[in-house]
Amino acid sequence: MRIAFGTDESTPLTEAVKAHLADAGHEVVVVGEDVSWSRIGRDVAEEVASGRSQRGVVCCWTGTGVSIAANKVPGVRAGLCTDGATAEGARRWNDANVLAMGLRLTSETVAKEMLDAFLTAEPDPDEAQVIAAVEPVEQADGLD
Repeated sequence: MRIAFGTDESTPLTEAVKAHLADAGHEVVVVGEDVSWSRIGRDVAEEVASGRSQRGVVCCWTGTGVSIAANKVPGVRAGLCTDGATAEGARRWNDANVLAMGLRLTSETVAKEMLDAFLTAEPDPDEAQVIAAVEPVEQADGLD
């Protein structure tokens, strides 16, 4: 799988994330490193929304900024996750296509668990209508 990656700060954790993705056989496309969180979030999201990459991973100190920026790009659903179960749920119930993680509190072990869960889980077809409801209002049908 081709995965877009970006971080506003290169750290041992971001190096471990890239290495883990590559070791798992994924093509890692580094969209940007050491630039603003707003640009990283947007640029990775645009890579995913265009279809050039199937998924994205973004990092900043808390993960909040990159997730907000990524979610501004139409067609992107970025999930800020803190553990493997949350990352799996973001894919399964929200069809998230970008994983956002914080650099401050995420350990290498937890990051790997999140990546593995996020990249192997598939969206639940029973959630399709609910997921579609987060798209622009003119496209949404059946928002409850």
